[in-house]
Amino acid sequence: MLAVDLVEDAGFRVLEACDADEAVRILETRSDIGIVFTDIDMPGSMNGAGLARCVRRRWPPIHLIITSGHCMACDLAMPSDSVFVQKPYVGSSVVAVMQRMIH
Repeated sequence: MLAVDLVEDAGFRVLEACDADEAVRILETRSDIGIVFTDIDMPGSMNGAGLARCVRRRWPPIHLIITSGHCMACDLAMPSDSVFVQKPYVGSSVVAVMQRMIH
């Protein structure tokens, strides 16, 4: 199951970006985004860790979930309040993290 489907099935409204640059463009035009869920390995001018740092710097209230099947959390320079989820992940665990973030 794709992450988008997982999150939508849990009742969250999802905006999908094809790369980090598009994600930033979406964030620049929306004020209703509460969580960014990103993979480290993504195309664009920055990877998922760079996107997370950009989000933290420009939109501090937004919660961050970062995932990867190649890196470990200790290998990444992530914002300290972000949540790292190692792939393969259990969908219900990701949903539980998201639900805690919004409550």
